[in-house]
Order: sequence, then C-alpha cells, then structure tokens
Amino acid sequence: MSLNPLLTGVRVLDLSRLLPGPFCSLYLAQLGAEVIKIEEPNGGDYARALSADLFDIVNRGKKSVTLDLRKPADRDAFLELAKTADVVLESFRPGVMDKLGCGFEAVRAVNPRIVFAALTGYGHTGPYRERAGHDMNYRGYAGELDQVGATGQAPAPGNCQVADLAGGALTCLAGILAALLGTRASGVGTFVDAAMLDGTMALQVIALSTVRQMGQSQPRGEDFLTGAMPNYAVYECADGKHLAVGALEPKFFHEVVRAVNRPDLLKLPMAAGPKGQPLRQALVELFKSKSRDEWERELAHLDTCVSGVLTPAEALQNEQVKARGLVEMQNGKPVFGFPVKFSHACTHTGTSPKLGADNAAVLPARKGVTA
Repeated sequence: MSLNPLLTGVRVLDLSRLLPGPFCSLYLAQLGAEVIKIEEPNGGDYARALSADLFDIVNRGKKSVTLDLRKPADRDAFLELAKTADVVLESFRPGVMDKLGCGFEAVRAVNPRIVFAALTGYGHTGPYRERAGHDMNYRGYAGELDQVGATGQAPAPGNCQVADLAGGALTCLAGILAALLGTRASGVGTFVDAAMLDGTMALQVIALSTVRQMGQSQPRGEDFLTGAMPNYAVYECADGKHLAVGALEPKFFHEVVRAVNRPDLLKLPMAAGPKGQPLRQALVELFKSKSRDEWERELAHLDTCVSGVLTPAEALQNEQVKARGLVEMQNGKPVFGFPVKFSHACTHTGTSPKLGADNAAVLPARKGVTA
C-alpha cells in the first residue's frame, strides 16, 4: 500500500529553547521532518537543566548539534547547514539572529527557498517587540487570563500554557506548513513572524463575540461559556471531586433531567445571573448527592454532555485515551504521540537527543567548528 510521506524529506534547523518552539518542532518531527536542534555548547537548551522530563517530552525524535553562533566558524557552519534546510525556527528576541549574522536575509542569501520562522512573545513589530515575557504575560495582555477563574476570584493561570502552546507553537506551525506549501509551488521563501500575543488573542472568538454584542467583556466567570449558565458549569460532587456539565443545548439538558428523574428542574428559569440562581442551586444540591464516579456511570454514556473532571494522572488511564493510543511509554514513563490519526500515513516517535550527539554526522567538517 502506498503511503503519504507527510513531512518526510523536510529538514528543520531549530534554534528555539524551553517550551513553545520545541513543542512546535516536536510536531514537525512526529510528522516525519528531520529536526536538528542547534544548541549552545555549554548546557544547550535551558530545558535540559530546568526539567529533564519536560525536555524529553518535547524533544523526542530530534537530532542535536552544538554551535556557538558568536564564533565566525560556527556561524559559517550554520549557514552551510541552512543551504540544505527547508525551515529555520528560532525564538530569540527580534534582531538577535541578525546581529549573529544568521537572520532571515543572511539565510535567504544562501537559500532563497527558506521558510524562516520566528516565534516570539510580541512579534517583530510594535512597541513591545523587545520585551521579555512568559505565557501568563501574553495571556494577560491578550485578555485571556482575565477570563479564567471563578466569579469574584483572581485570574487562575491554569496548567495548560495557552499562549506558549496554542497561541504560539500551533499558530507558528500553521504558518510554517502554509509557507512550505507556498515555497514548493513558487520557489520563494518567506519570513514567518508568529507572536504568542497575536495567536492567543485570535483564539478568543467567544469573548470577542461578547464584546461585539454587548460593547464590553463580561466579568470573570460570568460569560456565556465561563459559568454564567447553570447548564454549562462545573459542580462539586459528594466526594469533593467535580463534574463537568456541558448540557448547553436543550436536548442535552432534557436528557439530564430525564436520567435523574427530576422533571421539576425544567420549571426553573434557564438563565444567567440571579434569575437562573434557583436552577443553579438545585443542581448544586443534586450533584452533591453522589460521587463523581457514580455520576459518571449514570450520565456520561447518555446524550447528556456530562463527564467527570479527571486529574492529569487519571486522564492517562482513561479508557478513551487508551483506545486512541495517544499515550506511549518510553523508558518507563508516559509521553504523547501525535494527536491526529492518518489512514495512509505514519507518524514518528523517538527519544530526545544528548547534547551534541549528532555533531559528527550533521556538521560539515570545518576547521574551528565547536564540537
């Protein structure tokens, strides 16, 4: 059977560090691209020291070479590699790669077809372009962090890095893939300017629709999908665990009411704010009457859009997660495979590289190149 090669044959030079860039290039590697991490000789990617497990998770299936781009010989070695590359991915502040002599124009001079992706917090234009930042900073400026948490409480950062991963890595990935297709059709490379602030704002279509409709955003926990509606909320159960009740459409809420034999609930107003408080209080009392797992067994298999709220450790053992084969074991520890299934293509896995493990195989033999 013939297979779709996906990104097999695509060579990526990845100079990024920590989380957003490496997560982006992880997906490229899982889709078949040859990803070569370009790391500093002394320590390499900061994630190696910050969290060995995090480094392993997001750098599987990649190669590692060490270059000190401040040295002319190493800079020349990088540009030699760039001649053979399809993509360069970097996450330095704007202007750093240019100062090193390895920016877009320098690479384009030796490889006009290059897709040069810069994944930064604020992008390469605008008054914040040189500011330092992390996930919560970009989320804060995007207005996303303001909307996460309970009514009357402080914003909750959460443990999924929305700006780093969705607003940053995945947005940058979309830009890279589009640019690769365009380059193959035209022979013209391009600079991909991906900003985590931009990507995070672009995700907020519900919040934007509220601003358009009402002229302002709603307070935390009081928008349509953040807790205002009693039929779309999280409820505590008898064991202190929680249930996600997503019965947004009437047909799903009617099924909840039927399953729990509480037709009286349909007589209470389904509304936001004080008008919907009687129904909310009735649901609070109802779901406190049984444990999370009891409600899961009773409601989740029906057309209710009700499910248990699992911990990350519990999610690894979930029957649906196991059936999809997303979680793989590597050296006795769980890692994630690529989260999309293909009918006529194979995705890839691998281990994370030791620092400079591929110097001999990848770097051109040049006098003075850092080993």
